[in-house]
Amino acid sequence: MNMLRALALILLIALFAPAEDTPRADQPAPAKPVVVPFELLKSGHMAVHVMVNDKGPYLLIFDTGAPMSLVNNKLANDAGLFKGKMKSPFALFGSQGNVKIKKLSVGGQSAENVDAIVMDHPTVEALARALDKPLCGIVGFPFFARFKMTLDYKTKTMTLVPSGYQPPDIMKAMTSALLSPGAKTLAPAAQFGLIAVKEAGDQADGVDIKEVIAGSPAAKAGLKRGDRLLTLDGRWTDSVSDLYEAASLVKPDEKVELQVKRGDKTLRLSVTPVKGF
Repeated sequence: MNMLRALALILLIALFAPAEDTPRADQPAPAKPVVVPFELLKSGHMAVHVMVNDKGPYLLIFDTGAPMSLVNNKLANDAGLFKGKMKSPFALFGSQGNVKIKKLSVGGQSAENVDAIVMDHPTVEALARALDKPLCGIVGFPFFARFKMTLDYKTKTMTLVPSGYQPPDIMKAMTSALLSPGAKTLAPAAQFGLIAVKEAGDQADGVDIKEVIAGSPAAKAGLKRGDRLLTLDGRWTDSVSDLYEAASLVKPDEKVELQVKRGDKTLRLSVTPVKGF
């Protein structure tokens, strides 16, 4: 560094240095940064150890692109997230609804009343199997939006500093949008407009149709709530993960066949999904 640059740096420090070393009594104490180690998975994802309501630790993917946080059913049951509450009947691709986590801690940094979805997400489950890691979900926007974050890939650490920002309830906004007139349910590549579930311990073929959105392609095809979906486009749908995978392979405006059990009858329905948003 030459003499002029050094002098300029000293002047800048002098200009922007605080007048006092200690904050005034009427000022809140400055937020303290917390350094959290992360594991860089072979898939390129970051994984962190998380405490949920002081239970754990659990290994979750830390995804700065995820609009919501997600935990699987095993973690939710272990941490008592549904204790004293009813599971939501509005289940998107096997989601058991949204919950508020009283305390979510990533390393030594914690946040309270964090919105999350309870779901055995097929992508997370596939990653867990492929990497042989006990991945239990995703840490997303409802947590990380509360912090100023710096990532250091060399040391594999992230620094989190509370920002004071309180993120909006993403799930509430999504649910309101889906339930509004003309709303449509997104499928992986196209919109079918159906909601399916598979209850724990259910070993029978197919998945239950929990809801059919009015005016959707599924409704126009004749699918009804209470039907048992056996196949989609010739692919078995014995789990919600199967259904998600089968739906993801269908292109918008492509007519496919659904095999459905309704009471004692097996029906074949043709549905043409539409483009997503």
